[in-house]
Amino acid sequence: MTPAVDATTPVLELDDVALRYRGSTAPVLTGVSLAVAAGHSLALVGESGAGKTTLLRLLLGLARPTTGTVRFDGEALRLRDAKLMRRFRGSVQCVFQDPYSSLDPRRRVGATVAEPLRSLGIDSRRTAAPKVAEALERVGLPADAARRYPHEFSGGQRQRIAIARATVCDPRVLLADEPVSALDVTTRVKVVDLLAELQQERGLTIVMVSHDLSVVASLCERTAVLERGRIVEQGDTAQVLGDPAHAYTRRLVDSVPRLPV
Repeated sequence: MTPAVDATTPVLELDDVALRYRGSTAPVLTGVSLAVAAGHSLALVGESGAGKTTLLRLLLGLARPTTGTVRFDGEALRLRDAKLMRRFRGSVQCVFQDPYSSLDPRRRVGATVAEPLRSLGIDSRRTAAPKVAEALERVGLPADAARRYPHEFSGGQRQRIAIARATVCDPRVLLADEPVSALDVTTRVKVVDLLAELQQERGLTIVMVSHDLSVVASLCERTAVLERGRIVEQGDTAQVLGDPAHAYTRRLVDSVPRLPV
C-alpha cells in the first residue's frame, strides 16, 4: 500500500546534499537544499559545469549523495529499497536532451513508448497498445506513429515521442534535461507549449535543467541558480530573472542576447 502523503509535503526534496565522486578532491555539489511542490515547476539554471545535470541525476535516483538526503513524498530515497524504488520509478520519469540519441532507431515508436509500461509491470505488450495510442495522440502525433521508426520523424516530433514515452505511465513528476536545446526556435516553442499543456491538464510536477532563460521564464514558476555546485539564489522565476539578488545571476541574465532598440 502506498503511504498517505500530506498535501503540503514536497514531492521531491534535497536536504543539505553534497556529492563528491570517488577519487575526486573537489565536490560536484555542496550544501544543496531545495523542494518541489506537487503540480509546480522548477528550473535549474547555471553555466556548464555548475552541477545541474548531477543534481537532476540525484532527483532521478541515478546517483546517491555523499551526504544529505533526497526525499520523495517526504520519505528518504533508498536506492536499495526495491518496493520504494518501484513506486518512485512509476511516479518520476525523464525527458533527455537529444531526441536523436534517446530513441532506439531499431525499434518502432510504439514499442519505445510502451517500454515504461512493460518495465514497471503495468501492462504487457498486448495490453499496452491503447495507452500508447493515447500517449501519442496527447502529444499531437499521427495515428500511425506507433508503427513507424524514429528516423521517419523530424527532431521536434522525436522529442514529442520522448515525451509520450515519459508520460505514458501517468507519472506525477517529469524531469527534463535541456529538453529543447537540440531543436530549432520554432519547434522549441511548440515543445515548451506542449509541456505547459501537459502540466496544466495532468497536474504534472516539472523540474527542468535549461540554459535558455526564455524557456525558463515561459514554463517554470520557480528557479534555482547553481554556481560551482552551490545554489546561490532561488525563488519565483519572475523575481529571480527580473530582479536578481546575486551577482552570478545578474551575469547570467545580462549575457542573454537582446535585440537593439
